[in-house]
Formats: sequence, C-alpha cells, structure tokens
Amino acid sequence: MEDWAEIRRLHRAERMAIKAICRRLGVSRNTVRKALASHEPPRYQRAGRGSIVDTVEPQIRALLAEFPDMPTTVIMERFG
Repeated sequence: MEDWAEIRRLHRAERMAIKAICRRLGVSRNTVRKALASHEPPRYQRAGRGSIVDTVEPQIRALLAEFPDMPTTVIMERFG
C-alpha cells in the first residue's frame, strides 16, 4: 500500500516517468502501470473456504424451526 501511494505521488506530483519510478522503487513497469490505473490501494482478498456445518446447515435450520429452544449440545449429538 505504501508503494502504491509512493508510485502515484512520484508520477502525479513529481512528474516522474514510469521507467524512472521502476528504477527508483525496484518494481516492474507492469506494477507501476497497475498502480497508476487503480483508483484505490490493493487489498488482499482470500476466497471463502466454507465451514464444516455447511453440509448439514439446512437440516439444522429445519430442526431449529421446529424446536427453537433445542440446546446446541443436542443438535451436535444428532448430526455428529
């Protein structure tokens, strides 16, 4: 994120060329071009892995709809 801000500052405020920014920061031209094209800093995004309960969630919801006061321990005993 700091590199993103520095790249944009060097290009916009200092009017530095893309090649000069690459040499100064030690990054590739594609990285500089991406940073200049994006309007917000890059964010790390990981794909959701899901949960162990995903396979039995509909059954648990149906059980809770029928018996809303059922304790969690009883639910776990029924579904393992």
